[in-house]
Amino acid sequence: MGKTLFVGIDIGSDTNVVRILDNTGEDVCGFSVSNDLPGAERLVERIVTEAELIDADKVKIGMEATNLYWWHLSQALHEAPELSTFETEIAVINPKVIDGFKHIYPDMAKTDALDARVIADCLRFGRVRPTPPPDMTYAPLQRLTRFRYHLVSNLTREKNRALNLIFLKFSTYQKECPFSDLFGQASRAVVGNLTPDEIANMPVEELVDMILEHGNNRLKDVPEMARVIKQAARTSYRLNPKMRDAVDVTLAMSLETIRFFETQQKKIDQVIAKELKAIPQTLDTVPGIGPVYSAGIVAEIGDISRFKNHNALAKFAGLTWRQHQSSKFSAEDIPLTRSGNYYLRYYLIEAANSVQVR
Repeated sequence: MGKTLFVGIDIGSDTNVVRILDNTGEDVCGFSVSNDLPGAERLVERIVTEAELIDADKVKIGMEATNLYWWHLSQALHEAPELSTFETEIAVINPKVIDGFKHIYPDMAKTDALDARVIADCLRFGRVRPTPPPDMTYAPLQRLTRFRYHLVSNLTREKNRALNLIFLKFSTYQKECPFSDLFGQASRAVVGNLTPDEIANMPVEELVDMILEHGNNRLKDVPEMARVIKQAARTSYRLNPKMRDAVDVTLAMSLETIRFFETQQKKIDQVIAKELKAIPQTLDTVPGIGPVYSAGIVAEIGDISRFKNHNALAKFAGLTWRQHQSSKFSAEDIPLTRSGNYYLRYYLIEAANSVQVR
């Protein structure tokens, strides 16, 4: 039976701590290398040396998926010709897996060297599957769609923050707002520039003109909108004058941030749509699934032939339900695993909701 070298790497932004084990779990060596190209080259040299010393024919290398600090090292190891003389497997492991595996070690201390050893041990016992190198057909699109995910998350957070400030300034506005989009241009102009007292006291014609000016003449029944806003202003709480400047300044900044995020979202959507055209797919032909959701799904799945069936794909996305059974008891309410690729899960759910509402 051939021998295997197990290499655990604790990834850091500056330094990678390495621990190498043999088949029996005994330490072969431990060392550190810089997280850059010279460090990766030194790591490869050391792995080859240690593998030859124990006459190993197989090398298993594992590292945690820590931010993106693993990206370049993983690429360098996949491309290293020196490692091609061995049967080499490289695994980028979910930190949750490593954290769960640590529980077999009672009262273990927390050091980078011990973390690297745990990763190496996990390779020996954890049924860890090798991670294929990033497919450059899909990797650029994945960077774009993942950035969009975080951009939308930031936009949602900022809107929630703005809603709190709007409540302080104009407590009834959100409930009575006549605009279809509370953060649309006309709505922002009203709530951002006027106080409830100013709205309540200004002539309705003046408020109508203001709404028309910022609504690009696309709004219907503007006089009724103005009437609703004035009525809401009359019933709104009045903010303490000492708080007024602070709320006005922070709300103005929040609304400006929302405008910035919305502009960025439009730009990234255009780039995503352009990048998607280079990839053969038919998802965007489904009514309700546009280029953005299609791109998010395609980018995360990559080459779909790597999944045996739809169950494997569902597990990859974390869209499976964990069975809970003991003796004669079998739970009816079982939770979603949520342990898979949350970007894919997000885009699948958003696409499904988009199709559903059509």
